[in-house]
Amino acid sequence: MQTGLQSFEETIQSEVCCGSPPGPQSSPLAKPGYNLLNFVTDFKDSPCGPVPRVKTKLASSDHLGTLIARLGIKRDQYKIAPGLYCVGNPDQDSPVLVTANYKLTFDSLRQELTALDAWLLVLDTRGINVWCAAGKALFSTREVVDRVNQTRLNKVVSHNQLILPQLGATGVSAHQVKKASGFKVIWGPVRAKDIQRFIAADNRTDKSMRQVTFSIWERTVLIPVELSHLPKPTFWVLLAVFFLSGIGTNFFSLNDAWYRGLMALAAYAAGILAGAMAAPILLPWLPGRAFALKGALTGVVVGLSVVLLFKSGLIWLETMALLLITVAISSYLAMNFTGSTPFTSPSGVEKEMRLAIPVQAGAVVIALIAWISAAFIG
Repeated sequence: MQTGLQSFEETIQSEVCCGSPPGPQSSPLAKPGYNLLNFVTDFKDSPCGPVPRVKTKLASSDHLGTLIARLGIKRDQYKIAPGLYCVGNPDQDSPVLVTANYKLTFDSLRQELTALDAWLLVLDTRGINVWCAAGKALFSTREVVDRVNQTRLNKVVSHNQLILPQLGATGVSAHQVKKASGFKVIWGPVRAKDIQRFIAADNRTDKSMRQVTFSIWERTVLIPVELSHLPKPTFWVLLAVFFLSGIGTNFFSLNDAWYRGLMALAAYAAGILAGAMAAPILLPWLPGRAFALKGALTGVVVGLSVVLLFKSGLIWLETMALLLITVAISSYLAMNFTGSTPFTSPSGVEKEMRLAIPVQAGAVVIALIAWISAAFIG
């Protein structure tokens, strides 16, 4: 009977109709209704139950996810579940590193932890990085305390120390965390790449670990995210530009809508180039502290290029309109970049916006009036 059953199975397996060979066997760690994430190797037993052990080497899928997030595609969904994770084989004396649940931030940390045994306490920052989450009160005192209590961290480690990233300091009160949870906050280095050196130095930092940088590369990689917000408003801008450019003495002209519309769109595109690309790249070399001013300056330079491009077919009202549009858009987009830099504070950003937005809006209104008026005068 057994021989017959074996022969039957061999026959079935050899049939062409069965298609491609079977895939690998399901992981013994798999549970119904749950997905085992690619960066989890297995689970470590702890006094509070199994803790996911994560890889310190990023896979190609992690790099692809980073690229997609950098492009702004489903960036707000690029996050992991908050809670307790680990790397290596930590014990009750191993350090506890606190981070955000934004996957890009989590990956940046774990890839720097090779050969280190540590616990990772991931906060629910709604998929936002540490710096921005601290400013939004998501990387906060309450979240740290709640996560410590929910994971029963005091049962997992014998010490009472939490290592938090320095960029989260604006959202967390160390003494309140100590009072509410019993855990002492130790401020770690700015960059994840310094964490092993920090721990090896008995949790002490040097000047380089405390220094905040915003290099040309760090600024450039943020540009795609800034650009990702523009497709939707650009659609409405296209419609508005086509309509407004066609208004004239003949009520509406398709020829004017096309010709003048292209000039207006060139000014709009120039504003994007100046504010979302040139201003971030040239940030340290542009005069002034206000980002809106920096963007206005790049807008003037690029706007003049647009005016020179179309100078033969422009009257003075159109020249003024194109220049104002470019400068206003550039100023606004550069100001919007303040949320990405570690050099600004939330209060400083709010103050700049209160001052700059009315000026930017006024410039747009004047530009639109001048643009429409030019069709009747010219």
